[in-house]
Amino acid sequence: MFNEINKKMNVIKSVFSIKDLENLSGIKAHTIRIWEKRYNILEPMRTDTNIRNYDLTNLQKLLNICLLIQHGYKISRISTFSNEKIASMVNEISSEKNSKSHAISAFKIAMMNFDQTAFLKTYDELLNEKKFSTIFYDVFIPLLEELGVLWQTATISPAHEHFISHLIKQKLLINIEILQKTNSEKTDRVFVLYLPSNEIHELGLLYLNYEILSKGYKTIFLGSSIPTECLLDVKKYFSNITFVTYITVKPSPEEVNDYLQTVSDTVLDDADSKLYVLGRMTEFIDNQRISEKIKTFTSIGDFSKEIKK
Repeated sequence: MFNEINKKMNVIKSVFSIKDLENLSGIKAHTIRIWEKRYNILEPMRTDTNIRNYDLTNLQKLLNICLLIQHGYKISRISTFSNEKIASMVNEISSEKNSKSHAISAFKIAMMNFDQTAFLKTYDELLNEKKFSTIFYDVFIPLLEELGVLWQTATISPAHEHFISHLIKQKLLINIEILQKTNSEKTDRVFVLYLPSNEIHELGLLYLNYEILSKGYKTIFLGSSIPTECLLDVKKYFSNITFVTYITVKPSPEEVNDYLQTVSDTVLDDADSKLYVLGRMTEFIDNQRISEKIKTFTSIGDFSKEIKK
């Protein structure tokens, strides 16, 4: 299994099919073909069997064109612009309130080029205009959702996903540390954040940690793949605990309700303990089966509103 993963990570994609361009840009392959034929906007390479392939330069130009279209320009007019003018216009748009769509496109290009400097430049430009929480919610979350689809369709490799996820995690950790340096204002409840056994996707949980800290509460971050019985150890030191978990993959849809029942029986056996659950697997939770001490959230926004109460 690990050999197969390593093989996939070693395949660094720099040449894209027209389907890859569709997945990365949101523009249908049929439309891209029409634009090529009518306006000659891209310069595909062709295989011996006349199949179109595209390099990173073509991808970046297409993403730039998408941004201009979103800002009211017609493709017929864009096609008359030079590549330099298109790039210049995109820079002008991005400097006006740091366009969300431009930032997501810029992060995609940074990812495809494994370009840490470009990632940091785009991030710093956003930070000049927006709070970190706004950047994460408006840019990083949509970006990560897109990356999930791109990975599933093999448009990007696991190496690309790991590269960009690590940089986002790095920014999360920096901002969490800033909040941790201040004393907790609210002492009536402690939040313990963890991921279930075999669940390793930490980004969502890390952001919840940031959100809770920003509201003035104390958090205990246990991290990934925590056995249920380990949660009992924390109860020896704290009372009034709200456990928080973010389930992306494990437990599976078939296992998630039984898992929550086990947590309820094992950990939530006192009057004050609660469990908040977020993540992709929440759609498979049967709310009629779970304890009233367990609350599910379909979005980070809803969770944030609950913490504010």
